[in-house]
Amino acid sequence: MDKRATMIDVAERAGVSQATVSLVLNGVPNARVSKATRRRVIEAAEDLGYRKGKGHPVPEGRARVIGLLIDEVTTTPFAAPFIEGARDEAALEEVTVATFCTRSDPVLEKAAVELLTAQKTLGIIYASLITRQIVAPDYLSGLPVVLLNCHEKKLRYASVVPSDIAGGYMATEALLKAGHRRIAHLKGEEWLEATVDRENGFRQAMAHWGVPIDENLVIPGGWTMAAGRKLARQLLSRPQPPTAIFCFNDRMAIGAYEAARSAGFRIPEDLSVVGFDDEDLVSYLEPGLTTMVLPHNEMARWAVGHLLDSYGSADAADRVQKVKIECELVPRASIAAPRA
Repeated sequence: MDKRATMIDVAERAGVSQATVSLVLNGVPNARVSKATRRRVIEAAEDLGYRKGKGHPVPEGRARVIGLLIDEVTTTPFAAPFIEGARDEAALEEVTVATFCTRSDPVLEKAAVELLTAQKTLGIIYASLITRQIVAPDYLSGLPVVLLNCHEKKLRYASVVPSDIAGGYMATEALLKAGHRRIAHLKGEEWLEATVDRENGFRQAMAHWGVPIDENLVIPGGWTMAAGRKLARQLLSRPQPPTAIFCFNDRMAIGAYEAARSAGFRIPEDLSVVGFDDEDLVSYLEPGLTTMVLPHNEMARWAVGHLLDSYGSADAADRVQKVKIECELVPRASIAAPRA
């Protein structure tokens, strides 16, 4: 008998992520998927004979529960999309997600894993609010595991992270397309993986467009509004200030807005600004901030889908992969052509 087509099969046929397949086939409202991509997914599903809903076989004696171990829920606004995405994807298969906030405490993590193992649950999604490389603890090995927003060098477990390099490239290219050539980059703190990746994206975009980088306009230093305000003031006080700034995150972009206004610069007439993360607070900015969306909801959906598919497909169970899901540009009113 031919094996049942999975979301992984549909994703490979359509050339998209498993999260995108889930969003399309499950009719998730407000999903950020283009019409062309949606059509490719539907056609691939039809070609493969994919059947959605209750398609994941669960071994007898297994509880329809997935454990979500997350290191923190209050330090950033990103925990909610992880929890909601995992919950919504699991609910499509009548699976419950049990969330444990462990604060990276090995004692709490081990207690949660022991409970999930004793209850014979389907598996564990091990999540980090900050994208980073980890060494997964040995006590995870008793159940199937997917790493969410973190990854291992050894590649023992499948993992899903945002494509920050592509995101940095796209954010910078939005400024280049508008005609900017003197572009500054306010970097995050050096120890953050996202800082390195977004800067790499910035440099790749500038190189692709043949625009030399003024290294004096690439400034490291933080992730807060205060840091963005301080660093942007330094840039704008120079004899030849930049015409555009790509900020590591939205909070630094808000600080850049404040610095620009204090220095008499109008956004976007005198200075274009792009952020990253699409935090809720940027909706209050005037003009609206062009930024990049972190695909945390889609990442969590992919993690759940991959974990469930591992029960119905030997290929999925054996396939250890590091998946990167692209960030999407949200164009608003903070970009304009530079003044002549």
